[in-house]
Amino acid sequence: MASRYDCTDSDGLLTGMRLARAALGRGELVVVPTDTVYGLAADAFSATAVQRLLDAKGRTRQSPPPVLIPGPPTLEALASDIPQQVRDLVDEFWPGGLTVILRAQPSLDWDLGETRGTVALRMPDSRIALELLQEVGPLAVSSANSTGDPAAMDVDQAEAMLGDSVTVYLDGGPLPAHEGFAASTGSTIVDATGLSTGGKLTIVRHGVIPDEDIVRVVGADLVG
Repeated sequence: MASRYDCTDSDGLLTGMRLARAALGRGELVVVPTDTVYGLAADAFSATAVQRLLDAKGRTRQSPPPVLIPGPPTLEALASDIPQQVRDLVDEFWPGGLTVILRAQPSLDWDLGETRGTVALRMPDSRIALELLQEVGPLAVSSANSTGDPAAMDVDQAEAMLGDSVTVYLDGGPLPAHEGFAASTGSTIVDATGLSTGGKLTIVRHGVIPDEDIVRVVGADLVG
């Protein structure tokens, strides 16, 4: 049966984080607030946990989850061929609502689904999420909702959709809508894999960081 903890209360935060760490270590699922939407989290290095995440959302392996990381140093450990333009984007928008698709380090021992050798990485601007990431390492995290439904902006919405497929719900309160975007808008996703082969960066999903800000940093001639 799922447990829920009020992380706006210091005691609830302490207990919830401890039990979330334990649940993730067992390959179970945790719901955690981020800076964009509530996320459904699993140990990125546990194939069983990642499959549980996909099953809970009703997704196939053709929709691999992105990976949240605690900071830029982890980017170097998980991704290869990092172009300077990506480093510039990270300097500008991390922590925050930017997800970058890069080539994954070939030595990584994980199975996120049909990634075709890539990984989508983000450092969230969320105290609770970052604290958890710093303690447990990279997490496969997708929006806390059933596929096809709006992303959860509070724990009630997440629990209504995911129920007992989740072991621990960390309640950080309702998330604010981002100016100019729908309440359930997630991160802006860019595919930077083309930059290392002389191609362009592609904006895959238009999210909380406006397209013009991406163009400003990268340059219009390198955004396709």
